[in-house]
Amino acid sequence: MIEGHGDDIFRYGGKVRVNFSTNIPQSVDHSGLMAHLAAKGDIFRNYPEPTPGSVERKLARMHGVRPENVLVANGATEIIYLIAHAYRSGRSAILSPTFTEYQDACRMFGHSVSFMECPEEMPEGMDTVWICNPNNPTGEVIERGLLLSVIDAHPQTLFVVDQAYASYSVKEVAGVADVMERGNVVMLQSLTKQFVVPGLRIGYAIGSGEVLGRLRGLLMPWSVSSIAIEAAHYLLDHAASYSIDSVTLHSEALRLAERLRACGMTVSDTDCNFILARLPHGEARELKEWLVERYGLLIRDASNFEGLTPQHFRVAAQTSGENDLLINAIEEWISSYR
Repeated sequence: MIEGHGDDIFRYGGKVRVNFSTNIPQSVDHSGLMAHLAAKGDIFRNYPEPTPGSVERKLARMHGVRPENVLVANGATEIIYLIAHAYRSGRSAILSPTFTEYQDACRMFGHSVSFMECPEEMPEGMDTVWICNPNNPTGEVIERGLLLSVIDAHPQTLFVVDQAYASYSVKEVAGVADVMERGNVVMLQSLTKQFVVPGLRIGYAIGSGEVLGRLRGLLMPWSVSSIAIEAAHYLLDHAASYSIDSVTLHSEALRLAERLRACGMTVSDTDCNFILARLPHGEARELKEWLVERYGLLIRDASNFEGLTPQHFRVAAQTSGENDLLINAIEEWISSYR
C-alpha cells in the first residue's frame, strides 16, 4: 500500500502546483504554528514523552472523558495496525472500497478478511469490523442512526470507526458520547486531517479503557516525536483558528462532480470534500502523469483500492479557481480521446 498511497508529491521534484491527491485543503495558513515551533526549536535535543500522555489528557478534557479513554499515536494509521495486532488472527469485515491500510494491517497479523458493500450486509461471526466514515475514497457518510443500529445489533463485535474526515462531513456522524455508551467501538480521529498537518503524523483513538489498554501494551516508546507533541498542543489550543468550512468545500466537490459527469464519468455521491470518479476511457495513471507534466496538477490514482479499476481516480476540492484549473485540464484530456 505504501507505494500506492495518495499525496505522492515527493515523486515529482517540484512540478506540482496544486495537490488534489490528498483529501485536505492546501490553502490553510500555518504561519502561527510554524512561528511557535521555531520558538521551541531546541525541543529536538531531548527525548519526547515515552507516551504522549500530556496530549491525551488535553484531549480527554476537551471530549469530557477520562485519559484512559484516549490513546494518541503516530497518526491514526499506527492505531489501525495496533488494533490488528491486538486482535490478531481474528475475523475481520471491511466496508469497501476503502482505505487499504485496514486490509494490509489485518493480513499482516493473520486475520481472515471479508469485504462488504454496506453495513447491513455485515457477515455473521466477525470479531472486528472496519468502517471509514466519511469513507475514503468515495466521500460517502453512513447516517449516524444506521451505523449505531448495526453496532448495537452486534455487541460481541469490535467496530473500528475511522472518522478522520469527520470535520469535512456535511452529515451528522457518530460522537464521543455514542462511543462511550458502548464498549465495542473504537473511534479514530486525526489531527492530520482536522488541522491539515499530514507531515506531523499524529492521531488518536477514543474507546473503552479495556480496549485501549490492550493497545497501549503494544505501543513502542517515543513513537510520537517532540515536535508532533508540541504542535498538537498548539493546534488544540488554537482550534478555533482552524475551523473547516465543510459546506463550501462540499459545494465545490459537488461542482467538480457535476462537470466530471458531463465528461461521461461515473462519480460518487459525496457527503464531504472529495470525490471518486471513473474515466469513460483511458486509465487514471495516464491522466495523472499528463496532468502533472502539462499543468502541475496532482490527482490520486485510485486503482489500488479493493474493488476499483484502472479507470478510477480521486480528487479533493481546493479553491474555486484551482478547481477550475483541474476541470478544464481534465476536459482537455478527455476530448483528446474523442
